[in-house]
Amino acid sequence: MHNHEEAVKRVKADIPDDELLCDLGDLFKVFGDSTRIKILYLLFEEELCVCAIADLLNMTQSAVSHQLKTLKDAKLVANRREGKTIYYSLADDHVKTIIGMGFEHITEND
Repeated sequence: MHNHEEAVKRVKADIPDDELLCDLGDLFKVFGDSTRIKILYLLFEEELCVCAIADLLNMTQSAVSHQLKTLKDAKLVANRREGKTIYYSLADDHVKTIIGMGFEHITEND
């Protein structure tokens, strides 16, 4: 008979609270939209303003702004103002790592 009590005990001690796991699930839901992924990938390459993102994705500035708000609320995107123009970038290196590793994962050979 298989005894898994020690493994269960070790894992149980390391399981985060339900609230943290729900927050993690919510974060990954943000990545579930292809438009937001495209925006994140563009920002992985370079800091851009809304009009440049809209041009690259052939979308309206309003639609891009809506997606950027969602990304900003999820703390995935940061912005800075230069005169009247707001430039967007990935919030930090963690976001860059998530995008980079995700892209590497889906493009690796099986």
